[in-house]
Amino acid sequence: MNDRIDHVVLIGGGLAAAKAAEGLRADGYTGAVILVTDETHRPYERPPLSKGVLVGDESEDTVHVHPADWYAEHEVEVITGDAVTTIDRTAGRVVTAGGRSLAFDRLLLATGAVPRSLPGAGDLDGVVTLRTLDDSRRLGELLRAAGHVTVVGAGWIGCEVAAAARRLGTEVAMVDPLATPLHRVLGPRIGTLFGDLHRRHGVDLRPGVGVTGLHGTDRVEGVGLGDGTVIDTELVVVGIGVVPRVELAEAAGLAVRDGVVLDATLVTDDPRIFAAGDVANAWHPRYQRHLRVEHWSNALHQGRLAAANMLGAGQAHDALPYFFSDQYDLGMEYRGLAEASDEIVVRGDPERGEFVAFWLHEGRPRAAMNVNLWDVGDDLRRLLEAERRVPPELLRDPEVPLADLAADEG
Repeated sequence: MNDRIDHVVLIGGGLAAAKAAEGLRADGYTGAVILVTDETHRPYERPPLSKGVLVGDESEDTVHVHPADWYAEHEVEVITGDAVTTIDRTAGRVVTAGGRSLAFDRLLLATGAVPRSLPGAGDLDGVVTLRTLDDSRRLGELLRAAGHVTVVGAGWIGCEVAAAARRLGTEVAMVDPLATPLHRVLGPRIGTLFGDLHRRHGVDLRPGVGVTGLHGTDRVEGVGLGDGTVIDTELVVVGIGVVPRVELAEAAGLAVRDGVVLDATLVTDDPRIFAAGDVANAWHPRYQRHLRVEHWSNALHQGRLAAANMLGAGQAHDALPYFFSDQYDLGMEYRGLAEASDEIVVRGDPERGEFVAFWLHEGRPRAAMNVNLWDVGDDLRRLLEAERRVPPELLRDPEVPLADLAADEG
């Protein structure tokens, strides 16, 4: 491998690519940095798209990772509206749909993911997904005009869109084949709390039933369910997960398995090529397995780390997974990685909307979620990182400071 690094190309228009550009300059790299995105916007963050931007609380300008003039000031070339179509590993170049041929000594794949489509949706108008800034703008307009929306999928995107729609005054039905919202991540006990939250705010929640088909000729008019009922609706938002964008990596002969396969330093089987963000399936030293995480903090940290490792730092990505959500008057943060079989211990009163939930494996907390409590995050992180056994009664007891449980032994 050529150790000389004169050209770095970053593929992607999200947080991971933008933080990689920032990191390269912060670490003293003076060579060429070119960021290429198929979107028409400079890099931006996605969490506000289903929250503040969607309901109009936040301006679209607030989502951008850097001010418009930051890139020129830091000599980062940004190419928007042009997709990379080919990675030529032999020549060390990428080719774009617009005919550009860009040399690279290091390459970052931060291509993100695309929403899954609803089988059988066809070309009906009024069936949408939410992923991009343009999607958020369009969906906000549609929600304001619609009397009724059906949200298919009760994961994070589905729940946040449902909450946003209710704030805008739109009638909402939310459908999911699992028994509770957020079932896969939080399990039935905590998922039930989120189901109750949405019902209290007027959502017609339909758990445990799948979609059998959509009704309508040119525009959607109804959603058929597995129990034989039909929901009359004017708009359908599909939130049934995403698929990592691995086409470029696969065509280039890189290892692909639920994302681009990486070692702990975020490098592919080509030592010149790294990946970060939603597309990255990286070996995680803490969990001793490959892990692909679709959350804001992952893109934030992996983009910055990939930049450092492109320059030879050789650092492993071992951060705890972290994500947050805002729904109605409920704000939450989740750290760690739980399994469905884990024991759940709750501190506080979920009925009052302020509590901490812990997921324990063999007596060791390996995930925690704080709800409407904002001064406990650091203690929870330290507690999870310690990987020590903690008696459940101490976790439940609000008189026992979390800081004490998180403190080093001895």
